[in-house]
Amino acid sequence: MFDNFKCMVAAVAAAVVVSSPVWAETRVTYKSAKAGTSYYQMGVQIAEAMKAGSDGNIIVTVEEGQGSVQNVMEVRARGGDYVFTTPPALVGLAQGGKAMFEGKSDPSFDEIRALFPIPSLTMHFVVSADSGIDSFEDMEGKTILLGKGSFGAREGEKYLNLFGLEGKVNIADAELSNAVAALKNGQIDGFVTAGSWPAPNVVEAAASAGVKVLSLSDDQVAQTKRARLEIPAGTYAGQDEDIVTTSLPVVAYTTTKMDDETAYQLTKTFWESKKAMADTAAWWAGVDTELMENITGKIHPGAIRYYKEAGIALTDDQM
Repeated sequence: MFDNFKCMVAAVAAAVVVSSPVWAETRVTYKSAKAGTSYYQMGVQIAEAMKAGSDGNIIVTVEEGQGSVQNVMEVRARGGDYVFTTPPALVGLAQGGKAMFEGKSDPSFDEIRALFPIPSLTMHFVVSADSGIDSFEDMEGKTILLGKGSFGAREGEKYLNLFGLEGKVNIADAELSNAVAALKNGQIDGFVTAGSWPAPNVVEAAASAGVKVLSLSDDQVAQTKRARLEIPAGTYAGQDEDIVTTSLPVVAYTTTKMDDETAYQLTKTFWESKKAMADTAAWWAGVDTELMENITGKIHPGAIRYYKEAGIALTDDQM
């Protein structure tokens, strides 16, 4: 009888082992920016890193985004598998029902939680080498493509207005994805793009069409109320000097709909894979724990678990 009891215990134990996987497959959707931008490529790199770093247990599907504002707006209809990128300032505006979110408040905005920082959004004012444009003042009467709907398009329009060019520049009615081809064909004199450097569309334009990326003066940087950033000489073909421009922090977010374990695994795998990503893409080298201070709102409880384990200090506001 005792032997039968031991056999029963062994059978139950075996059943528990077989029916309890260590880590079930997790599928998430990652939405960032339009195809052809640096942020879309980052999404692809993150998807590959998540799959490799989790032995295939985290499957990330990258969706083309229509801009940072739209990424936030989609929180209203998305579930717990949604990860998106946007500047922290936009999350604050959404939660406060201000600016572009005025009259569009939604309880789901209060559920937004941060996971980890990604490379900062960097403004690029790209003009054809043959356009005769050497400064922002020279843009008067020229045709510039800003794109549609994205944060970069709105930011670019804001800068043109700040620098006295409102109504003095012809704004091309086209998508940013057409910028390089339009520049090569002489349909536009320049385009504005917002993406971490080196930006793929700027790399392509510099290599195939010959371009100049305009620098901002210190006074112009101050007018934008953004952080000053220098893109080192040699980043783009034909770039002999550092480019002075502006940047805005960007963070990967989800919502409280995501379970804690998924948020933990995503955050842990990101940080453990970051060095390998930096070996193949320069923009990841600038991401370190100091960028955590760019997260001005709350962090997902699952991500907080990782940061505590890693000994990364968090603020009261982030908790």
